Amino acid sequence: MRRTTAVRVGLSALLVLGSLTGAGTALSTASATPGPESSAPSAELVSTLGRDLGLTEGQAKTRLHQEAAAMKLAPKAERAAGKAFGGSWFDADTGKLVVGVTGRQQAEAVRATGATARTVRHTAKELDAVKARLDAKARKTAAPAGVSSWRVDPKAGSVVISVRRGSEGDAAVRAFIGAAKDQAGRAGSIPVTVEKAAAQAPSTLAAGTVGGDPYYTGNVRCSIGFSVQGGFVTAGHCSGAGASVNGWDGSYVGNFQGSSFPGNDYAWVSVGSGWWTVPVVLGWGTVPDALVRGSAEAPVGASICRSGSTTHWHCGTVLAKNETVNYSQGAVYQMTKTNVCAEGGDSGGSFISGDQAQGVTSGGWGNCSSGGETWFQPVNEILSTYGLRLHTA
Repeated sequence: MRRTTAVRVGLSALLVLGSLTGAGTALSTASATPGPESSAPSAELVSTLGRDLGLTEGQAKTRLHQEAAAMKLAPKAERAAGKAFGGSWFDADTGKLVVGVTGRQQAEAVRATGATARTVRHTAKELDAVKARLDAKARKTAAPAGVSSWRVDPKAGSVVISVRRGSEGDAAVRAFIGAAKDQAGRAGSIPVTVEKAAAQAPSTLAAGTVGGDPYYTGNVRCSIGFSVQGGFVTAGHCSGAGASVNGWDGSYVGNFQGSSFPGNDYAWVSVGSGWWTVPVVLGWGTVPDALVRGSAEAPVGASICRSGSTTHWHCGTVLAKNETVNYSQGAVYQMTKTNVCAEGGDSGGSFISGDQAQGVTSGGWGNCSSGGETWFQPVNEILSTYGLRLHTA
């Protein structure tokens, strides 16, 4: 791979190798665990987090420390809850991991791990079962365009359906909500909550060719996610299996070896011809380039940052998990929702929390001038599906 200037050398290497979103640890399983102890956050990361979340420097440092502890604790607390597990989330007010449980004995076991226990009516398994029925329905018959997404909210103990503003009265939308409530009632009186979403429909974030950006396939520009052994992961809607990939300088990088969209939104690309991989996420000069040390999953409520080729580095919080997003091309399942902004060309880019890879950018609504919401495909699922191993520091 030829480079024209010393400045371009550093940038191109990181664009191809490092602006990658979270992936698993050295084990390519969905239950990947943290790598080495997290390093102290950089001053730039603390500053960016403070800017995007409205925190002081001290508050940002404290929150990052608390979230790292919550990520480490989450698997142990879930095991302690056992079959009574009702979901978990990060409480920014207390700085603690909160775990929902349906039984008193399990609540005591959860508290013994150091997490906060909260009594809930329904288990995560019960709530997920209702959402799974909605997913199955959408696979057979596309959900109405007025339905933006649907998910489980463990904190509220309900299934939530997001309806685009102005679509509340549509007959197809009312029928979808009615069917969901019927299914939830038969499953044990599980609540179904309807919330208003943006009038703008969620869409994927690919873009037309723009010179100097990370990678191209055909006339589409997308962003690299995370380095894996032999290549990188990215969004499936950027191209299909077999498609050729070129780098910023037009030189051949590799090919899409696997791709899935809709239903899922992930892919992986082989790397060769002088290109290589490193465990780095590009900070774009806003923050130092971040080393990837693992793929421990951040809980709902935790802060998270995104790197992409259009809008570079932005931060926000995890709003929900296992949400089904209703794109015009079809529904995509098991997505994580954030309030981090993104724009066209950011597709496939990295979502990272601390030094832990989280996922690859899929789509959303809004922009980085007025704000919006963005979904990502969790990286551990991608690693597990393709049998890949995350390149970690």
